[in-house]
Amino acid sequence: MKLNEIKTRFKGKNSKRVGRGAGSGIGKTAGRGVKGQKSRSGVAINGFEGGQMPIYRRLPKRGFKNIFAKKIETINLKKIQLLIDNKTITSNDISEKDLLNDKIFKKVNGRLKLLGDGNINKAINLSISYASKSAIDKIKKAGGSVKLLSGEKVK
Repeated sequence: MKLNEIKTRFKGKNSKRVGRGAGSGIGKTAGRGVKGQKSRSGVAINGFEGGQMPIYRRLPKRGFKNIFAKKIETINLKKIQLLIDNKTITSNDISEKDLLNDKIFKKVNGRLKLLGDGNINKAINLSISYASKSAIDKIKKAGGSVKLLSGEKVK
């Protein structure tokens, strides 16, 4: 058996060959009607609805995307406790860089904010961009500390 003797399991569909004579059924104007802009080649009238108000103008404008918004990803105390229990984090000193290097969160998603959902059993020293008051209180109650890298006040 040679490469040219191999038969395919399916037959590809041939493209419609327009404008190949009157006998083809799609000759002369090739289904484009007569004259006018749309019968010529290289025309794309996107959004034009034949004089009717286009849909993008009929619908109201809504919202915007703030290009200056801070990208902040969240992590809860229960996730940190789970990482400690699974021995993914072994040190008592945890920084945002450690969490990034261990691929627990991605840098593309921005900085990290610690939220107070869950409990922490171990005294840890955490260096993180942002943290909620409840998270800081729970860590301090367990005997640890939180250092905010952003220099902003706790919200």
